[in-house]
Amino acid sequence: METSLSKRLGIEHAIFGFTPFPAVAAALSRAGGMGVLGAVRYAQADELARSLDWLDANTDGRPYGLDVVMPAKKIEGVTEADVEAMIPEGHRQYVREVLAKHGVPELGPDDVSGWRITGWMEQVARSQLDVAFEYPIKLLANALGSPPADIVERAHDHGILVAALAGSARHAKHHQDAGIDIVVAQGYEAGGHTGEIGSMVLVPEVVRAVDPLPVLAAGGIGTGEQVAAGLALGAQGVWLGSVWLTTTEAELPSPALMAKLLAAGSGDTVRSRALTGKPARQLRTEWTDAWEDPAGPGPLPMPLQGLLVADAVSRIQRYEIGPLLGTPVGQIVGQMNERRSVQAVFDDLTRGFEQALDRLNTIGGRA
Repeated sequence: METSLSKRLGIEHAIFGFTPFPAVAAALSRAGGMGVLGAVRYAQADELARSLDWLDANTDGRPYGLDVVMPAKKIEGVTEADVEAMIPEGHRQYVREVLAKHGVPELGPDDVSGWRITGWMEQVARSQLDVAFEYPIKLLANALGSPPADIVERAHDHGILVAALAGSARHAKHHQDAGIDIVVAQGYEAGGHTGEIGSMVLVPEVVRAVDPLPVLAAGGIGTGEQVAAGLALGAQGVWLGSVWLTTTEAELPSPALMAKLLAAGSGDTVRSRALTGKPARQLRTEWTDAWEDPAGPGPLPMPLQGLLVADAVSRIQRYEIGPLLGTPVGQIVGQMNERRSVQAVFDDLTRGFEQALDRLNTIGGRA
């Protein structure tokens, strides 16, 4: 499964795996793809450094990457406290009411809120990168589009390729103009933040729009046949995230959440602003329903919503409140029905890819 991009990055297979779990990222790189560690949940730079140290020690010298969340426009001098002060009291009260309705206990004195996304903050993201540039990462991806120009320049100075996610050809062109090296065309089916265009339409549109930049296909990909489809549409690789959530190396916060993922069908997700303030595909729950309820105040824009619900999400996860328990995940969740190792999933991807090519070659022979 080699492409010119995979050869350039020194990986055997053009499979790029996004994950918040270092063990998954390491296993992906060892399997011959590229593990890309999500940095957004690392509130402290030293925490990220420890994970990167671990990756260095557990990837057998194979390449790995880092995914950050940075707005393209620099926003300096705004603290987390400043943003917290912008959250209306009515929204805080609504969160309290939803939690009380489901009997969600408060966190105990020794419990740590484990879901507080602050990586979007300018100073936090930059401190993460100050650390990351001290490590031999080969790819820097940004989930919010093109990172600031000075970050792109610093990455290039370190010999690091920069990727940015795009949900439309127009966004992809902006990335190309900003000096990005790789565009990740992420379709509507994907988990997390997505646009409104399906992958089958989006990928070839983006490929044409940014030629000759390499494009990675993302969204609705979890089998080797789907990998083959992405490459047939002109992509130079695939970007997979959701499929790794049910691997044995994944460290989900609760067994109940794992059980919900394994039982979910492809129709059990929804694009909702409930988690971050931007449309993000996730399991549909009574929590997402509450934020769509016309009687409620509705979600706040990013980043206010993420800070508003941070402690609530931690409490829901800590006490495994089933009706409210969810996570970002794509429509491919309907095929994630058993726990398997990263290597086993990877082997199925490469095997399915080869089988798809054999079928196409047979069809071609008949013609």
